[in-house]
Amino acid sequence: MKKILFAVSLLLINILLFAQEQKPVQFRFEAKRFTDSTGSLIVHAKMEKGVSLFSMKQIGKDAVFVSSLKADTAKTIEFSNSDKIEENGKALSVSIDTIQYTTYPDSVSITIPFVLKNTSDSSISGHFIWLAKQADNYPSGEEKFYVNFPVTDNAQKAEADTKPEGFWQLFFICFLTGLLAVITPCVFPLIPVTVSFFLKKSKSRLEGIRNAIWYSLSIILIYTIPTIILVMIFGDDVLYQISTSPISNGLFFLIFLVFGMSFFGAFELQLPNSWANKADSQAGKGGLLGIFFMALTLVIVSFSCTGPLVGTLLGQTSSGGVSLAPIIGMLGFGAGLALPFSLFAFFPSMLQSLPKSGGWLNSVKVCFGFIELALALKFLSNIDLIYHWRLLDRDVFLVLWIVLFALMGVYLLGKLKFSHDSDLPHVSVPRLLFAVASFSFAMYLVPGLWGAPLRHLSGFLPPTGTQDFNLDLLKYSNSSSSISTNSKAKPPQRLTNKLHVPYNLIAYFTLEEGLAAAKILNKPIMIDFTGHSCANCRKMEQEVWKDPEVLRRMREDFVLVSLYVDESSELPQHEQYRKKDGDMVLSEGDRNLDYEITAFGFNAQPLYMFLDTNGKPLSNIKYGYDPDIAKFIAHLETVKKKFGN
Repeated sequence: MKKILFAVSLLLINILLFAQEQKPVQFRFEAKRFTDSTGSLIVHAKMEKGVSLFSMKQIGKDAVFVSSLKADTAKTIEFSNSDKIEENGKALSVSIDTIQYTTYPDSVSITIPFVLKNTSDSSISGHFIWLAKQADNYPSGEEKFYVNFPVTDNAQKAEADTKPEGFWQLFFICFLTGLLAVITPCVFPLIPVTVSFFLKKSKSRLEGIRNAIWYSLSIILIYTIPTIILVMIFGDDVLYQISTSPISNGLFFLIFLVFGMSFFGAFELQLPNSWANKADSQAGKGGLLGIFFMALTLVIVSFSCTGPLVGTLLGQTSSGGVSLAPIIGMLGFGAGLALPFSLFAFFPSMLQSLPKSGGWLNSVKVCFGFIELALALKFLSNIDLIYHWRLLDRDVFLVLWIVLFALMGVYLLGKLKFSHDSDLPHVSVPRLLFAVASFSFAMYLVPGLWGAPLRHLSGFLPPTGTQDFNLDLLKYSNSSSSISTNSKAKPPQRLTNKLHVPYNLIAYFTLEEGLAAAKILNKPIMIDFTGHSCANCRKMEQEVWKDPEVLRRMREDFVLVSLYVDESSELPQHEQYRKKDGDMVLSEGDRNLDYEITAFGFNAQPLYMFLDTNGKPLSNIKYGYDPDIAKFIAHLETVKKKFGN
């Protein structure tokens, strides 16, 4: 009894001593679900230097220096006892009052199995009651946790139906871009020279084919491996963070502007000649390593043509928030660029059918210049939307694109000439067809000036809300909403002067306002994690939200909360806070992104999550971009039904 009283007294003293100090232990919680009723909670603890966390496993009935766990939902969840708990970390044994205890001085991961009594639960919450040792002191405290379960089997199947398809589509697009890079003046002339070199210098045709294949594989590796290394060093979302940052968007705008001017012949962009010379000297050593450096030489000398294409692909593929996307993109681009070298090595007679190098190659380069300028405007538009400058509203953006692609058509017809262009005595059939395509695309954009949806380009264009005159949205102007001036729920207040959603939908732009309205209206919340620079968000709005049945359900059955993860508006001073990693959350967008990551373990947009009036998830499915209208309606119905139960 004296030992217990001594321990309790010691605990009370240390609670008073450390109540005002910074916590010496940082925690992170996650949950895994094995079946409908079983799973495990994993507690990750990181201790400061000189601090040791006590184990959860008791040794003897008198052991009181232990960490423990308390569930808020004790009636629906049961955690296993100490003998089922697993602790992974460097353990130390300490003696306190003749009793041996286990502590962890650096870090530890504690896995606690649990059983769900209510299999419909999608989250668990509670308190981790921790005790640590720091010299002669015993800091302690309670760490509250709220953890969502990972995606259920049904959700995994739903994601499996879309992700592989999306990755294959991404690979195919990047593969085609790599093939386009082949016909640039930096690459095309090298094909017959390189293939002939392999076939003539090899002892046999089989060896020549082998060398050409290794050359092609080397090109693929050179484009793919740096992307993998970048992701491994800086994390899964590094390219995504780069692609959504206003600073990086501004940098991309300047880079694409410079590359576009270079393609027009204003100046020549090249990597340092010493790089190419060094790679070329290594290539002369022969063998597989020499062939690899031959491929590296090609990549370096062709940079002025392929660099803008690679930059475009990295910028676009990174915006999905998935680390595999840019890797797959570079894999596809490298494969498309490398394929002709292997193909002509297999069938050398095809070299005779290749068109000879000439002025047409420079025409291809100039056409890429027009496309680069169009893409540069897209990056500038992202910044314009984030900071609400209203310089590149949808109609202004469309006018610039119409002019660019009309000029490209004029150029292809030979009516516009640049300094490096050859004389064009007549217009060939391919040039005429490409000119028709360019003029047709420009004409397709024209109705957008008066509000035509331009559905196929919805991911690239600024949102329709930035256009002052929009005939397409007039039919939604009188649409009713569950939140009106006659409603008991307060209408949206915060950020309504800056943010808008399409089709006359009423949306809240903070979770707090949305929760308050949901409780009054007794309706579930639909959280729309979105962004100004999110292409797939605009596509979902144009392809799915616009459907009458989807719109009706969103208006009548849900309280919509749109959280922009890249909104630059500064948070009020009293709402700013510091994240667990030490970074300050200063803007509305920072807070929304932090909430998306900590609550749902996701950082890509769009993401549609559904909450009850207490803010707890109604579904584990992380519903992202999917143009299937029927599937989205079915998901809305499922969530609504679960809320009603």
